[in-house]
Amino acid sequence: MQITGSDIHLLTVFDAVVRNGGFSAAQVELGLSQPTISNHITALEQRLGVTLCQRGRRGFLVTEKGLMVHEIAKTLIETLGTHSGHLAALKGNLVGRLKIAVLDCVATDPNFRLPQAIARFSEAAPAVRIELGIARPQDIVGAVLDGTVHVGIGSFDNVLSGLRVTDLYHEDHALYCGAAHPFFGRSETALSEAEITAAPWVHRGYWSRQRRKAVNPTDLDRFADEIEAQLILILSGAYIGLLPLHMAEGHVAAGRLRRLAYSGEDYTCPMQMLTRAGQMPQVNALFTQILAECYG
Repeated sequence: MQITGSDIHLLTVFDAVVRNGGFSAAQVELGLSQPTISNHITALEQRLGVTLCQRGRRGFLVTEKGLMVHEIAKTLIETLGTHSGHLAALKGNLVGRLKIAVLDCVATDPNFRLPQAIARFSEAAPAVRIELGIARPQDIVGAVLDGTVHVGIGSFDNVLSGLRVTDLYHEDHALYCGAAHPFFGRSETALSEAEITAAPWVHRGYWSRQRRKAVNPTDLDRFADEIEAQLILILSGAYIGLLPLHMAEGHVAAGRLRRLAYSGEDYTCPMQMLTRAGQMPQVNALFTQILAECYG
């Protein structure tokens, strides 16, 4: 079939519906009423000759063919956005979208200068729409590689070919226990490293082996893919674990956490900027230049 401007509009609506998990949830993003969204999806189904989703009392469910159409829609929308940016750059205008994905729990770090970079970039390119999201490092890697995210910020153990990594700063970690943990009230001299090593830990699920404790994890150890989830497990008193200093210091001051004297587990985590290798669109190139200058 020949793709028309109307098809692109309908696919954009469908993309928003899938990402938001239903018609009503997509209303705010699209600025359309639920009946109008439903009519658009029906029109797209008639145009394609396939059922894209099931809707009704049992909820919203994308069909197998609907998932295939959604993948095509995402690729088409991303390609159009990229080429629109290139065309605008020919006229000297910076427009389009800049998609940034960041590791969670970095906003309290005084070394995290993304807000300053966004401020400078917004002044230089006010017409560019910035989309900022939080994601796990492995998800950021995949999204940058397939182009659904333009710039990723985090710490990346496994970087695939076709990507460029730029070191920005370092994030210091230390070992902590919660106020309900048996270690909390123990003096440092009465707490041996053997006891600390044997205690149940909660590890960052995406960290490679070299970032976990030297001994193999036991059946009592747990893994969390978000730093916030790791913090909650430590605050429970059932586990100990590594946390960023900037995140933990407020809880330490409030008496909810204690830093354990276990120097072998203090850790400095490299924080990096991730982009696709090769020539970038002008919008992406300007932002990465500004972000690098904020650390330069």
